[in-house]
Amino acid sequence: MTVGQSPSQTIGPMYGFALYEPGMNAAVSPDDPAARHVRGFVYDGNGEPLAHPDALVEVWHGDQFTRARTDAFGCWEVWIAKPTGVTLADGTSLAPYLHVTVWARGLMKQAESRLYFPDEDAANAIDPILALVPAERRHTLRAVPADDGTLRFDIHLQGENETVFFEF
Repeated sequence: MTVGQSPSQTIGPMYGFALYEPGMNAAVSPDDPAARHVRGFVYDGNGEPLAHPDALVEVWHGDQFTRARTDAFGCWEVWIAKPTGVTLADGTSLAPYLHVTVWARGLMKQAESRLYFPDEDAANAIDPILALVPAERRHTLRAVPADDGTLRFDIHLQGENETVFFEF
């Protein structure tokens, strides 16, 4: 008898009770002067927002970790401190960035991306990971400052504005 690999199961609507608790979307207090308020929408391949409970976004770096569900309109938001850039042992500099993981309906496994900061042009210009991304797609990894002081980072799972995702 030959046994083949079974297909992955798509993510189910478990986010409302299994993977999220109130307050998980703040790695630092929103009142902390170092807090950065990051929010955006998660869109499917048709450009439709993935409303609650269809998506979960994790944002993290170092010892900071946040997890946010999309709301009824597909919006997610977190509070996290901006990390510093890193210099590797070989002298390579990495721009400040946040890891972004998306769990959503229809995905066989999570999607991994990065969020780069809009006020780090010099550091972003020499970041070796960002340099691997074609220039015309790099904007999908950069947060956009909003008038209210928040950073906007929309995630497009497919389509014309698809966010760049990485394999790990």
